[in-house]
Amino acid sequence: MQFIYKPIQEPKLSIAPSIDDSSLVIDSHAGEWTSIGANNKIIESVFGDYTYTMDDVTVNYTDIGKFCSIASHVCINPVQHPMDRVTQHHMTYRKVSYHFSEYDDKNFFDWRRTQKVKIGHDVWIGHGAIIMKGVEVGTGAVVGSGAVVTKDVAPYTIVVGVPAKPIKERFPSAIANKLMDIAWWDWSRGKLEEHFDDLNDIELFIKKHG
Repeated sequence: MQFIYKPIQEPKLSIAPSIDDSSLVIDSHAGEWTSIGANNKIIESVFGDYTYTMDDVTVNYTDIGKFCSIASHVCINPVQHPMDRVTQHHMTYRKVSYHFSEYDDKNFFDWRRTQKVKIGHDVWIGHGAIIMKGVEVGTGAVVGSGAVVTKDVAPYTIVVGVPAKPIKERFPSAIANKLMDIAWWDWSRGKLEEHFDDLNDIELFIKKHG
């Protein structure tokens, strides 16, 4: 059997956000050059410029920085059920659907909005990872595939496992601190284009811009 290699042609993006038709986005904001993949469910969240998601991603009540890479089947801020009630079933707060009332439980949904998740800039979240409620993931961090993040992640730290724990730093602290000071993610499009090749060489980048 002969196989013919055909490279995948990625769609070209633009300043306007790209949102797949199969995705549900409710009361959210996406910045410039962002891309929302297929079968996403995004509720009351903010996506910084250039951030993208792959397929089957769920994001609830989350502020995400710029240039973040979110792999498929990631869940950020899974919503909680009322464990203190007699039943955890959602009929007690989605009353209208079950014809128990003409009104849903607004206080419960307001409670769900508390303890939002915050993701910094240039964060990579691997396939199937889960970021739990109230967690803050620092700029430059990496969350390994399948990790369950229950505690804050420091900038430029790599975490893996269930529950997620730090295994190493992306860069020595001196370099990480320099990158935080440079804050290249806030550069204009023009400056980014001018110094684009520098992004591939960490030593050159620090020398020129630090």
